Amino acid sequence: MSNRPWQKSTYSGDASNCVYIASRPTDVIRLRESGTPDTILTATTDGLRHLFRTLKSTDRRSA
Repeated sequence: MSNRPWQKSTYSGDASNCVYIASRPTDVIRLRESGTPDTILTATTDGLRHLFRTLKSTDRRSA
């Protein structure tokens, strides 16, 4: 695996199933989960922002 500056999500706590994020100077965000660290999801910042907004609005509608 490359030497990217991975940061653990603050929502992961001390559990073994943690989410990590790494960003580049470009508009690219990389995400991985501790259980499968070689599987990396890549997204643009705009795409990730849109996903989070959609998830938040969907969560509010189902409450």
